[in-house]
Amino acid sequence: MKLYEEIKDAIVCPKCKSELIPGESFVCSDVDCALVFPIINDVPVLINESTSIFKIEDFTERRDTTYNTSANGWKKNIKRLIPSISLNIKSDKNFEKFFNQLCDENQKPKILIIGGAVEGKGLSEVLSNKDVTITETDVAFGFRTNIICDGHDLPFKNETFDGVIIQAVLEHVLDPFECVSEIHRVLKQNGTVYAETPFMQQVHAGRYDFLRFTHLGHRRLFRHFQEIESGAVCGPAMALVWSYCYFIQSFFSSKIMYKAAFVFAVFTSFWLKYFDYFLIDKSGSFDAASGYYFWGKKSERYLSDSELIKNYKGMIR
Repeated sequence: MKLYEEIKDAIVCPKCKSELIPGESFVCSDVDCALVFPIINDVPVLINESTSIFKIEDFTERRDTTYNTSANGWKKNIKRLIPSISLNIKSDKNFEKFFNQLCDENQKPKILIIGGAVEGKGLSEVLSNKDVTITETDVAFGFRTNIICDGHDLPFKNETFDGVIIQAVLEHVLDPFECVSEIHRVLKQNGTVYAETPFMQQVHAGRYDFLRFTHLGHRRLFRHFQEIESGAVCGPAMALVWSYCYFIQSFFSSKIMYKAAFVFAVFTSFWLKYFDYFLIDKSGSFDAASGYYFWGKKSERYLSDSELIKNYKGMIR
């Protein structure tokens, strides 16, 4: 199984949080629950079907969920020839600081990555470091997936992890407050979370895209955490490019023309995103960014809404 021994002992039933009995499948030890969770190619499928929009059958039948895991190689090669309309400016430095803090405070810290089927922006150094224990979960099979699970019901014991990373995921869940509550539960005392979530960004992942957050909305989501840092991670220029590309595409109903319009829009606008190197730390970016980050420490103190609004850093009054 693709799991560290330290994490195997921390896995529990996603529904009732009882211990699991290992074997060819995982079986819940609670006789009143007694759910059975399959293991597919060494990846446990720990989905609570009573609350998740996903079913265990989705994974036993290898259906595509949040993204197409069986995309043809030639399609991927063509995509590589098209410039990206995204520009994440701060992830590399943010993860370096996040990682250094965890290693300073813990010996071989345990890190949970929610939405880790593929490598996230800025995570290369963390993922290649032998001094950390990393568990990567997702609701899709991917090269890096250790466990299939839903963020609303994390299948881990209380206070298992020293750090949690959730990058470009909270827009894809139905109840982000429940997901953040689960993150708070599985973090150790003084554990830290790092999140990136979009604000001004069009629909991606199709039917599995639900929510967006302003800077203050994102902060309120993590109101049970003490803030270490927060701000824009993808700036207003990136937001402009995304809006322009989706504007051009909206004129067409044909799939072929829709994709052709996107290619045209990308090549005529991708360069605008580089203005974000100048704009990312401006006050206006707190009102117009494509996405925000939050880095915080687990706390029992609750940030009140009156305190929240005092943290507004934008230009609009």
